[in-house]
Amino acid sequence: MSINIALSNTSVKNRFAKIAALAVLSSAVALTTGCATKRATSEVVVAPLGIPSGQSGYTGAVIIDNSDAIISDADNLQAVVYFDFDSSEITSPSADVLSQHASLLSSNPAASVLVAGHTDERGSREYNIALGERRAQSVSNYLAAQGVAANNISVISYGEERPVAAGTTKEAYAQNRRAELSY
Repeated sequence: MSINIALSNTSVKNRFAKIAALAVLSSAVALTTGCATKRATSEVVVAPLGIPSGQSGYTGAVIIDNSDAIISDADNLQAVVYFDFDSSEITSPSADVLSQHASLLSSNPAASVLVAGHTDERGSREYNIALGERRAQSVSNYLAAQGVAANNISVISYGEERPVAAGTTKEAYAQNRRAELSY
C-alpha cells in the first residue's frame, strides 16, 4: 500500500512540474512577443522644392533633379491630390490637378516628378504602406496615360508614417489620405 501512495505522489509531482514548466514557457513567449501598438509620431515635416507655400510636404529618400525653371513652374501648381477612405481611385478634382502636372511634364520631356503616397493612421502599417503605394501608382498611371514618360515618374509610399494633420477627426484623416508631387 505504501508503494502505491509513493507512486501516486511521484505522478502528481511530475504533472505539477509539467504544468509549471508550461506556465513559465507560455509567460516567456507572451513577454517576448508583446502586443502590437501604434507608434506616436511627433515628426516635424519640411516641405521640399515644388510644393507651394501653405501646403505641407517633406523630402524623401528619392532625389529629383530638375532645372530651376521647371521647379518654378511646378510651384504654381497644386502639389497634393486627395483620396477617399480606403481608395486609390483618382477623383474628378484630383484629375484636374493631375492634368496640369501632365501638361507641365509633357512640355518638358527632361522633367521628373516624385509621387509620394500617404494614408491616415487607420489600418495596419503593412496595409497602409500598400495603400500608399497603390495611391502613388494611380497618380503615376494617370500621368502616363496623359503622355508623360513613365521613366520620368518615381513612386514611393510612406503609408501612415508622415501625417500632415494630427488627430483622429474626419478632417485630419482626409488631409492625410493623399499623394504629393515633388519636382
